[in-house]
Amino acid sequence: MDKLKQLESFVSVATRGSLIAAAKAEGVAPAIMGRRLDALEQRLGVKLLVRTTRRISLTHEGSSFLEDCQRLLADFASAEASVTAGGVKASGHLRVTAPAGFGRRHVAPLVPRFRELHVEVSISLNLSDRVVDLAGEGFDCAVRVGDMPDSSLVSVRLADNRRLCVATPAYLKHHGTPAHPSELARFDCLTLSSEASQTRGWAFKVPKGAGSDLVYLKPGGPLNCSDGQVLHDWCLAGYGIAWRSTWEVEAEIAAGRLVALLEDFAAPANGIYAVFPHAKHMPLRVRLWIDFLKHHYSQSGFWRAQ
Repeated sequence: MDKLKQLESFVSVATRGSLIAAAKAEGVAPAIMGRRLDALEQRLGVKLLVRTTRRISLTHEGSSFLEDCQRLLADFASAEASVTAGGVKASGHLRVTAPAGFGRRHVAPLVPRFRELHVEVSISLNLSDRVVDLAGEGFDCAVRVGDMPDSSLVSVRLADNRRLCVATPAYLKHHGTPAHPSELARFDCLTLSSEASQTRGWAFKVPKGAGSDLVYLKPGGPLNCSDGQVLHDWCLAGYGIAWRSTWEVEAEIAAGRLVALLEDFAAPANGIYAVFPHAKHMPLRVRLWIDFLKHHYSQSGFWRAQ
């Protein structure tokens, strides 16, 4: 129990950025929180936090450890809930947010199905490409695609996501097929416009010596757009090569409407995550929703059927 308290105190201080704020939230003296952190660092033999009179910051080891602790505490809370909840039904209002394109295809269809299983839960789904402030705007959970930079949130990885170059068979028959990322310069590439994201460009893993380097290219073409769905539609219409997520194109690849290109050079996968504010006691409806998503996203045929 002492070890668990140390971990909880470390996460609380790290996410709040203040020993006093963390102590106030738990209803104990700051000195007690400080002693728990000292005991944790002494037990691990590593410095996790840099504490000054003005602020608290994480060391490199502390940042890595924080993510593991958040995941561990979330799993522990879920395990407790599954036992203590027993036959209790999930109830209340669940507020979920997700990116617009991904949400339309892979979250919205699951919402009514979840509601059928848990009839005492009502659900609001917000689809937006902006990064929503979960705690500030009162959301229980977000589904996000990509890296998770905000350490104040707890994340559960639901599935892997890769980015691939794709084109129609007709386009490739007429223009040929690139064998290396460097050859993209001579093809019509459908890209996001400058005011959109992907500022670093398209990512590829290129062999170098005994290993490989991650390189970013900014191919050009006669068409660009700020909306990813439009690029997807243009690609399906045969206007060029697009760099899209597997969640968006896997069904078309399986059906033969699109062909995956340069797969040997594909960058490492990032993730699809369920993200939620740190909470000591996760509501049963939130835990069941996350488990529901993870179950469906882990099915081998899910992405190809959407």
